[in-house]
Amino acid sequence: MTGLTNILGLVFAVAICVDPSLLFANASNFNKPHAHTGKVEPFKPGDPNVKLDGRAKGILKNGKPYQTQVQTGDSGVALVVQDVNAPTHIVWDRILDYDNYANMVPKTVDSKNYKVVPHKPTKANNFLEKEIYTRMKVGFPMLKLEFFVRHFLYIQAHNSLTWTLDYTKESDFDESCGYWYIIPHPDDPEERTRLYYSVQVGMFDWVPKFVVDFMSSKALTDATAWVKKYSELEWAKAKKDGTAQTTPQPKKREPVFALPFGKRKREEEERRAREEAEQKALAEQEAASKRRLLVSIRAGWRRYVLVSVVLVLAAYNAAMFFGGDSHEKAA
Repeated sequence: MTGLTNILGLVFAVAICVDPSLLFANASNFNKPHAHTGKVEPFKPGDPNVKLDGRAKGILKNGKPYQTQVQTGDSGVALVVQDVNAPTHIVWDRILDYDNYANMVPKTVDSKNYKVVPHKPTKANNFLEKEIYTRMKVGFPMLKLEFFVRHFLYIQAHNSLTWTLDYTKESDFDESCGYWYIIPHPDDPEERTRLYYSVQVGMFDWVPKFVVDFMSSKALTDATAWVKKYSELEWAKAKKDGTAQTTPQPKKREPVFALPFGKRKREEEERRAREEAEQKALAEQEAASKRRLLVSIRAGWRRYVLVSVVLVLAAYNAAMFFGGDSHEKAA
């Protein structure tokens, strides 16, 4: 019996190596809404009011992230503080470079904006400047997870960026809410930054435990680590090239007579960009659906072959067992 069990285990392991999709399925869908419209309270923009004692400041001075807890709603969530040797505008440029996340962020295999909605900051909208909708995909062994994120930008009034899932799309994450708070470093506001980061992630039951563990613990400090790394690289490069600016360069103002036309042109360009992004996402979704169909067909045949192999092996083991008994009796 032990021989049969070992053989069956080997057959199953080979099957998973040949086709990991036998274990996991991708549930994301650009054209379907998410299962809910939010399970946790979203983060509010603004100062998290974290008090840093001598120990915390010592950790930050050594270039390490400091992890603490903040209160949100009725519960506490983890928050990471990190000092960065680069000005705040450099740090913001890295964080907002979503189309380049696959080259910077650990585990990220794809990231593209599919819609950007500018806003006029007012008291009524809490001085919201922009909404950025991003399709992201993270990769783990035998598994890729796709999710759709809606970012809310409040740099001018609150030094903050918050996000939730885009609940009009079906994501492989059950929930994701997060928060960045970026300020000039109190000891060197011109050339250094202090950033605060927190995130709440909910995973479906079918997601393996090692992925859940990574997203709920290691991803927290990894997020500040990659921002620190690439911000400091960019700042060092700018200083070496002689292009370093401690404050962002003001954008050129258009002539007054050209404002209406310039605005219409920008709106038209943004509309076209949104349409192109949505069409691309739809095409990718259709291609993914076709791939999943082909995988299902292949998986069906593989399961049929595996069942056949298992039955043959079982029959063989049974024959060997009873054949062995017969030979012993005859002897």
